[in-house]
Amino acid sequence: MDALGTDFVSIGSILSGAHNGKSVKIRGWVHRCRTSGGLCFLVLRDSSGTIQCAVKKDVAGEAAFAAASGAFIETSAMAGGTVKEDKRAPGGFELSASDFETISQGEPFPISKDQSTEFLLDVRHLWLRSQRITKIMQARDHITRYLREFFFTDGFYEVSPPIITKSACEGGSTLFELNYFGSPAYLSQSGQLYSEAVIASLEKVFILAPSFRAEPSRTIRHLAEYWHLEPEMAFFSQKMNMALQERMLESVCHRMATNHPDLLLAVGRDPKDLLEVKAPFPRLPYEKAIPKLQELGFSIEWGQDVGADEEYALTKDAKVPIFLHNHPKDFKAFYMREDPDKPGTVLSADLLAPQGHGEIIGGSERIWEYDELAARMAEQKMKEEDYKWYVELRKYGSVPHAGFGLGIERLVKWMLNLDHIRDAIPFPRTINRVYP
Repeated sequence: MDALGTDFVSIGSILSGAHNGKSVKIRGWVHRCRTSGGLCFLVLRDSSGTIQCAVKKDVAGEAAFAAASGAFIETSAMAGGTVKEDKRAPGGFELSASDFETISQGEPFPISKDQSTEFLLDVRHLWLRSQRITKIMQARDHITRYLREFFFTDGFYEVSPPIITKSACEGGSTLFELNYFGSPAYLSQSGQLYSEAVIASLEKVFILAPSFRAEPSRTIRHLAEYWHLEPEMAFFSQKMNMALQERMLESVCHRMATNHPDLLLAVGRDPKDLLEVKAPFPRLPYEKAIPKLQELGFSIEWGQDVGADEEYALTKDAKVPIFLHNHPKDFKAFYMREDPDKPGTVLSADLLAPQGHGEIIGGSERIWEYDELAARMAEQKMKEEDYKWYVELRKYGSVPHAGFGLGIERLVKWMLNLDHIRDAIPFPRTINRVYP
């Protein structure tokens, strides 16, 4: 057999019943292996599933049997034979092999049962092959596709912001600085400011790109590098912004639950939970959240930001996300528009996921008039010249607009009910990990 041939079939197609009783060839990696006498049972996996292969010495021959019985876990291999329905076999089908060859036998696999979390992170490049992480990565791909399709269907354009910038979007204390040809520059915290420039031509845009935050946080929901979905819309209000988020999440949750229930169950999420996600979501103004949290025993006062523990308390019994909105302007970003009906608060909205998974979206109406932006920047002691191009957007045909930022990994963590955000991305970057 030639491993580069095109006449191989996927294991998933076998498990679907498409090849029952037929002669096929498959290729992949050894997931499990056991030998008894002249019979070797191997479980082969590819990206679509796993299947048991029975290699009999008197059927496949000495060379094939030796190759099968000598294979290690994660040996890459190919097999040919007849597909047989067998309810005792994993997946309900078995390959009765007439041939088996190793592509690369390799060395004994270093990962065994009951390894520490730190060890598994050290060998993340190998642990990605585990069945659980494989399914999480497949689910992440589907979620990301559905998000993109939602926006394309809704008339949005995808745009690409710079990753290297000269200014902060979310505060200078969390910037990663770099030397840009002898001049200081930074890894982007957000592409929002750039997308605000593009809406003057394309009106509705979205970005899907990495963002970087140098936050010294050791929590189950923080990454130093994450993927950021950031829509920005001309002629949108706070209410329109929130309604868009509701439609987006309802669409993605329902598509995942309808199209991939087995995948969700495999990683620990009941599809019925996602089918319960329906708009409209509850709205909780900051001014009502504070006394509610005080009643729950938190020593939080007006003017303080709501942290992870408080978010958990507000959402632990919820079945759908909750909007926490109209925060005091003192601790929110400089670009958020003050609510003319509630002075001192901004037209902000943080979307908190159910069951204590925390904030997954932060959004707001943006300041679109020059005088207000200049005044806010002065309040926060920001130099207007550091944001010259951004400020100029308010001088040439500015319009009301709004947008939001969604952390892909936080969304995946909630939708799949994961214990830690590090499993929502192939190679997590945290305060204490930048390898592999």
